[in-house]
Amino acid sequence: MKLIACNSNRPLAEDIADYLKTPLAKASIRSFSDDEIFVEILENVRGEDVFVIQSTSKPANDHLMELLITIDALKRGSAHRITACLPYFGYARQDRKSGPRTPISAKLVADILTTAGADRVLTLDLHAGQIQGFFNIPVDNLFATPLFEKDIHERLPPDGLLIVSPDVGGLVRARSLAKRIPCGLAVIDKRREKAGVSEVMNVIGEVKGFHCVITDDIIDSAGTVCNAANAVMEAGAASVRAYVTHGVFSSTALELIEKSLLEEVVVTDSILATEKVKACSKIRQIQLAPLLGEAIERISLEKSVSILFA
Repeated sequence: MKLIACNSNRPLAEDIADYLKTPLAKASIRSFSDDEIFVEILENVRGEDVFVIQSTSKPANDHLMELLITIDALKRGSAHRITACLPYFGYARQDRKSGPRTPISAKLVADILTTAGADRVLTLDLHAGQIQGFFNIPVDNLFATPLFEKDIHERLPPDGLLIVSPDVGGLVRARSLAKRIPCGLAVIDKRREKAGVSEVMNVIGEVKGFHCVITDDIIDSAGTVCNAANAVMEAGAASVRAYVTHGVFSSTALELIEKSLLEEVVVTDSILATEKVKACSKIRQIQLAPLLGEAIERISLEKSVSILFA
C-alpha cells in the first residue's frame, strides 16, 4: 500500500500516514508559470495499491485537476489499483438538474475521475447518497456520525439532548445520530428563496428546555445553521450548537457564526482550516485521520468497511 498526498489538505494526509504507520510516498506536484499542473511520482508504484488523498475544496478546480493528473501519472506508472480518497467531494451539491439547461456536475466529476483511471473512490458524507450511483466503480461513502457521537458523549450531559435537522433533506442524517446517542429529534421546516439564502418557517418537534445539537453535512455561508439556531432558541431551547462534517465557510460565514446564538460549531478537518477559521472562537475541528485511516487499511486488506458504522 502507498499513500500519496496532493496539496489541498496535506496535514490530514500526514495524520492518516501517522495513523497507518506508513510514510507518504514521494511525489512532486507543482505548477508551471502559466498555472498548468505537473505531477511526478518519485518512487516506484508498479503493482502497488495506491491511495491518493485530496479534498476538492477551494480552489475546487485546481484541486480537482491535481487529483486527476496524479491519478493519470499513477496509471501510467502501472499502479495495480488507484483509490481516489476525497475527504470532501466538491461539486456534490450539483447532483440534479436544478433548472432548464443546467448541468449535473457531480455526475461529470464522477465520469472524469473514472476516465482518469481511478479504480475506486473513498469519500465522506456525500451531500446526496445517490451520487454513488453516478460511478461505475466502487464507492465507499463514510459517515462522520460515529465521531460526532463520541465527541457529544465526552462533552455534553447525557440528559436533555435533542438532535435537530436544519431541513427536511438532512432528516436521515439527523435520525442516524439521534439513534446512536440515543435522544429525541426535531426538524426545521424552511423555504429557500434562492441559493445561499434560507428562511426558517417552523420548528417541528418540542425543543423547549433541551440542549439542541444541529447536524448537517456542509456549512457554507452558514445561513441555514444560524437561522436554525435562532429558531430553536426562540422556541425555548436551553442551548444550541452545531456538528457539521465539512466546513466550507465562504463569504461572511465566520462573522455570521460569531454573532449567532450558537455556542459552538464543530467540524471535521476534511477541509484545511484557514487562519481565519482557526481564529474563530466558536469553531472547533475534530480529526478524521482515525476513521479514514481505518477505512483505507480495510480497503487495502479487502475487509469490510461498513462494520465501522455498525
